[in-house]
Amino acid sequence: MSLRINDVVPDFEADTSQGPIRFHEWIGDSWAILFSHPKDFTPVCTTEFGAVARLSEEWKTRGTKVIGVSVDGVEEHKGWIHDIASYAGCEVGFPIIADEDLKVAKLFDMLPAEAYLPDGRTPADSATVRTVFIIGPDKQLKLSMTYPMNVGRNFGEVLRALDALQTANGKGVATPADWTLGEDVIIPTTVSDADAKAKFGEFETLFPYLRRAKLPE
Repeated sequence: MSLRINDVVPDFEADTSQGPIRFHEWIGDSWAILFSHPKDFTPVCTTEFGAVARLSEEWKTRGTKVIGVSVDGVEEHKGWIHDIASYAGCEVGFPIIADEDLKVAKLFDMLPAEAYLPDGRTPADSATVRTVFIIGPDKQLKLSMTYPMNVGRNFGEVLRALDALQTANGKGVATPADWTLGEDVIIPTTVSDADAKAKFGEFETLFPYLRRAKLPE
């Protein structure tokens, strides 16, 4: 059964490039992003890990921990990190999970239960391990995105989606298409006009079901 929005994500123990972790304990009271890759020393994944590393201050500002997962071992991860840091021009401050037995990939339904890694494996053997999971402090899945191997992920969009989730969940609002921080939000249809005025002050009604407002300071 695949993970669905608001499911509690699986807990697990794993070795990482920064030592052993228990996943729920590692998340703690933070938001978390788990992003997966089919193999170390691959071109698209190297650029993606570099993109995540460059955003380290953005993740911290949002109280969010990031962690990668790849189907190779810790020593391979440590070697690959040198390439990622060279490409990104900065340190790689987040851990990478070693998932040689595919335990994490299967727990998060990125590969079928019977999947295995043959000798001389290639990224094609774990091609579907290309997913981003955004997880709340309650350990529930808030959003997931899955990409093919030949399309690099847009971590600017991951950051934007994280902003939207934190705003929507924290302020009791919704966000429109292409929303970014500082823009008007959508008032949920469950909120009456009177309650909307008390909470937001002035708001714009485009349709009875679509009302926009600025977030209170």
